[in-house]
Amino acid sequence: MRTYVVTGAASGIGAATSDLLHGQGHRVIGVDRHEADVIADLSTHAGRATAISAVEEITDIVHGIVPCAGIAGLTGVDPAAVVSVNYFGAVDLVQGLHARLAAAEGAAVVLLASNSITCQPGWATSVADLCLSGDEAAACAEAAATEAVHVYPATKAALAWWARREGVTPAWAGQGIRVNAVAPGLIATPMTDRLRDDPELGVFADAYPTAIGRPGRPGEIAALIGFLLSDASSLLVGSVVFADGGTDALLHPRSPERWVT
Repeated sequence: MRTYVVTGAASGIGAATSDLLHGQGHRVIGVDRHEADVIADLSTHAGRATAISAVEEITDIVHGIVPCAGIAGLTGVDPAAVVSVNYFGAVDLVQGLHARLAAAEGAAVVLLASNSITCQPGWATSVADLCLSGDEAAACAEAAATEAVHVYPATKAALAWWARREGVTPAWAGQGIRVNAVAPGLIATPMTDRLRDDPELGVFADAYPTAIGRPGRPGEIAALIGFLLSDASSLLVGSVVFADGGTDALLHPRSPERWVT
């Protein structure tokens, strides 16, 4: 039995991942704003500190972390909140539990990116760069100058780039902690339902093609996450795995676009 921390555990991909790991006999510490083992608001420094302290009180060892908590870039959503939850709510938690991960002597982190980083045009690369610099105030201020729909992919790109930049370093791979990311496409979750109901952006919910002709299912992403957490993926370090039913490949047959700035 291993111990995993999953944020956003009350619904969507987080809930599916928690169910999968529970079904495999593992211990899961769920973090969410409700219906979780640890109740915390990851949009604030105080909320993240609360989550980290609570996990540390529960366990001395963490074998894996999956930060699934996130906010969609919908009409009327505060762009700064998208930055704080999606990027800093994930990275700060992972960094804060680094010692618990290292104590496992073989652990894994799986970050939730998105295929919007290659399939959605016009997103704010400057926000992604500021996220990677670690300056939350500056990233939030930059995000406030644009729309949430263009901030969401920026936060997801920053997570993918953080996984690649940090995953290969002595602090992470050198400590036996594998860091990777998954980049889902459109997945049938409550977040997707809110997108379809959006008065301005709802028309884009099914705008991108897929080779399989349907949205993904939370369980399909959970299965990939479970693999990346397992010893079977021991050679994957700093990888970003697209799981979008072929959308990115259909739009970019040779290679993903806007992958670098």
